[in-house]
Amino acid sequence: MTSPTDSPLPARPRLIATDLDGTLLRDDKSVSDRTIAALKGAEEAGIEVFFVTGRPARWMDVVSEHVHGHGMAICANGAAVVDLHAGGELLKVRPLDRETALYVVQTLRAAAPGTAFAVEMTNGINYEPTYPPFLEDPGATVATAEKLLQEEYENFSGPVVKLLAQHPELTPDGFLTLARTAAGDRATITRSSPTALLEVSGLGVSKASTLALCCAERGVSSDEVVAFGDMPNDLEMLTWAGTSYAMGNAHPDVLAAASGRTVTNNEDGVAVVIEQILARL
Repeated sequence: MTSPTDSPLPARPRLIATDLDGTLLRDDKSVSDRTIAALKGAEEAGIEVFFVTGRPARWMDVVSEHVHGHGMAICANGAAVVDLHAGGELLKVRPLDRETALYVVQTLRAAAPGTAFAVEMTNGINYEPTYPPFLEDPGATVATAEKLLQEEYENFSGPVVKLLAQHPELTPDGFLTLARTAAGDRATITRSSPTALLEVSGLGVSKASTLALCCAERGVSSDEVVAFGDMPNDLEMLTWAGTSYAMGNAHPDVLAAASGRTVTNNEDGVAVVIEQILARL
C-alpha cells in the first residue's frame, strides 16, 4: 500500500505554513479534531504554525478558537499580517496603491467588459452594485470602484489591501490569464475561488513574499518551512518553501508545482503530513 503523502520530509522543520480554504479546513469550513491535535503537536515539538490565507483578518474566526501557540496569520494573500492572540491586531500591512488599483479597474473594464469589482480595505469590504453581495458584510458601501478608490475614502476605510474582480461569463483560468496579460506588470493578480473571481494585490505582494519577510524576522530559512496549499494563490509559497504539499483536491498547476502531495482537505491531508513529521522527530 502506498503512503497517503509523497515528498521527502525535512529533518527538522521550524515552521509550517498552511492555507485554509480547501487545505486545512474541510469543505464545511470546520477544523477536524485530528487537525487540531496535529497543530497542537507541532507547536509542542517547537514547530511554529502560520495560517496563510486569502481571507481578510475579520474572517479568521474559523480557526481562532483552535489557536494554541499558532497565533500568526498572513491574510489577504500577503497584504496583512495578523496576531490572532491579540484579537486580530494588524502587525503589518502591504497595501495596494489606490492609483494602481484604479489602473487595474480601468484596464479590466476595457479588456473584459462586464467585470464587477469589490475593494477590500483594512476595516471591511465595499463593492459595486453588480458585484455579488457579501452577506457576511452587511455594512458595506455599494458604489462604483472608481468612487470607492477616491482618496477621501481612505480616511474612514483604511488602506486598500486587495481588489477583487468578478466576471459572470469567463472561465476562472481564462480570466486570470487575460488579467495578467493586461495588467500583470502593475499588480500581483491571482485567484483562489472556483469561480471567475480574481484577487489583485500590490506588485510583489504574495503569500510567499510576506511569509519570507516573517521568516527572515525569525531567522527561519525557506528550507526549514513546510507549506500546504490547493489553489493558484498558493503557488509562489509552495515553490518558495523547502518542502511543499499540494492537497489531493488541488488545482492542476498546484499539483505540478509542489514538491509532494497529500490527501484531500476532507481527509485531513495537512494533519497526515504533520503526524509523519512528528513521528520522525
